[in-house]
Amino acid sequence: MVAVASTMLALGTKAPEFSLPDVVSGRTVSSSLADGKKGLLVMFISRHCPYVQHVKQELARLGKDYAGQVGIVGISANDIVGYPDDSPANLKRMALEEGFNFPVCYDESQEVAKAYSAACTPDFFLFDGNRKLVYRGQLDDSRPGNGKPLTGHDLRSALDCLIAGRPVNEDQKPSLGCNIKWRAGNEPPFFK
Repeated sequence: MVAVASTMLALGTKAPEFSLPDVVSGRTVSSSLADGKKGLLVMFISRHCPYVQHVKQELARLGKDYAGQVGIVGISANDIVGYPDDSPANLKRMALEEGFNFPVCYDESQEVAKAYSAACTPDFFLFDGNRKLVYRGQLDDSRPGNGKPLTGHDLRSALDCLIAGRPVNEDQKPSLGCNIKWRAGNEPPFFK
């Protein structure tokens, strides 16, 4: 299992707009899901990745703990031809099994993942109420097999600061996980 680090998009970057189908409800979800809230949390996830499998229960807890305060969405962009476990039907199964209370969307074109410079699963992007990036990086120091407790500390700290109106610490560690499975010929420049 080779870990890929997130690209660490520049803080202050404006959140790219998106409009994608929710695999559970079938409804279209957009970045407007954060309208009237303190911010927007975009999480790039997949079903097959052992790193996401390791954190999926914490993702469910995050969804419950921060519901109503920030808009939260999970997005999968993996090529389902090579990775059928990440198909919309299987993503729906994971969302229901884990009790995700946030939409999980499928980015078939992979254009949303490219716009966010998403590189791995999981990959986290937290934007403030003005849709400016205030946090990108890891959930916490826990990885499959490293024995460190899964707490969500890094991302939770950023969320708590954002909600309280305090500055988010800019000393941020990249997320690590499986690389996004780009379709052949669709790889973004940062992946090549």
